[in-house]
Amino acid sequence: MSWKILLFGVINLTCTGFLLMWCSSTNSIALTAYTYLTIFDLFSLITCLISYWVMMRKPNPVYSFGFERLEVLAVFASTVLAQLGALFILKESAERFLEQPEIHTGRLLVGTFVALSFNLFTMLSIRNKPFAYVSEAASTSWLQEHVADLSRSLCGIIPGLSSIFLPRMNPFVLIDLAGAFALCITYMLIEINNYFAVDTASAIAIALMTFGTMYPMSVYSGKVLLQTTPPHVIGQLDKLIREVSTLDGVLEVRNEHFWTLGFGSLAGSVHVRIRRDANEQMVLAHVTNRLYTLVSTLTVQIFKDDWIRPALLSGPVAANVLNFSDHHIIPMPSLKGTDDSNPVTSTPAKPSSPPPEFSFNTPGKHVSPVILLNTQTRPSGLGLNHGHTPYSSSLLNQGLGVPGIGATQGFRTGFTNMPSRYGTNNRIGQPKP
Repeated sequence: MSWKILLFGVINLTCTGFLLMWCSSTNSIALTAYTYLTIFDLFSLITCLISYWVMMRKPNPVYSFGFERLEVLAVFASTVLAQLGALFILKESAERFLEQPEIHTGRLLVGTFVALSFNLFTMLSIRNKPFAYVSEAASTSWLQEHVADLSRSLCGIIPGLSSIFLPRMNPFVLIDLAGAFALCITYMLIEINNYFAVDTASAIAIALMTFGTMYPMSVYSGKVLLQTTPPHVIGQLDKLIREVSTLDGVLEVRNEHFWTLGFGSLAGSVHVRIRRDANEQMVLAHVTNRLYTLVSTLTVQIFKDDWIRPALLSGPVAANVLNFSDHHIIPMPSLKGTDDSNPVTSTPAKPSSPPPEFSFNTPGKHVSPVILLNTQTRPSGLGLNHGHTPYSSSLLNQGLGVPGIGATQGFRTGFTNMPSRYGTNNRIGQPKP
């Protein structure tokens, strides 16, 4: 098959060379635009050759998904180059409208039939799998839509033509026939009335048909290169994901991502969280069996549920605290052994570290979790007064309001030997300065 493609490639180069010579002798830009379709056929032959090379290659550690994207890239490059050629014809045609040259019709009709015959013979003789798939999967061009409307009316009169024109014609055959028809009209008008401007008009028509035919294929192949999910399979994938989430032992399906690997092949990856007592191999087999109907290359990562309930408290609670919602509990960080701490600063001492800048006469390693009173309304069962308690109340007598007094630690701080201020300028036990 590869030798057949190479043979058609050599014939294409020969035919293209003759057509370019006739374009120069006739000075016809319409024939030049039609010759660009023959050059596009050469690109399609190269794409077909790449497709056969991809079929013979197997995935390797470097290219784990294979080489299917090479044919997608070849289709994208071929269609984009055809559109660039159409834009070049439009630019040249705009310049010819200002100064229309004389057109010689000696080789115009001969070049048209030679190009049409070779293009149709190439498309019908060689099975080009990438372009055949793209022409069916991509959206219809405006030329196909108009021809389909005319075909429905014609098939209503002659039903036997429905197998040829419906549901839609091959876009490459259609543009070849339409371009040849435009060149025949050009030849007749120039021969009858010497109307040379029709050559430029035919060139613009062929360029617009070329651009309109290649643009949907470029969009489709470009979306494949961008690893997007095909719109027509999104609903089916959502249904399969819902079925997988209801399997026995499956808790959650997340991080699912599906994309088009090549023409007609999907790839995907998914994370599945299962119960601790579930069988991983059994769940993997069921998930793969469900998704393999659409996704040919699938990666499934299964992990068991291993979440741990977070600890609410990290320190002892006083025995007289009955309602946890009435207090703010500040857990103190756990300390290492007493040998690693400095009794002056309650910080780990290092032999090479300089002495601390500030020192407090408060050993911190014996400090228990500090409990702060809440200012909200408290139940009367705790023995505490509601609202703010004045310092002259019974709390001062019990040693709860002033640090350092009584056997119980203060609620405002955990240090018992520091003079403290409580929002006033009065110090307890000292005269006001």
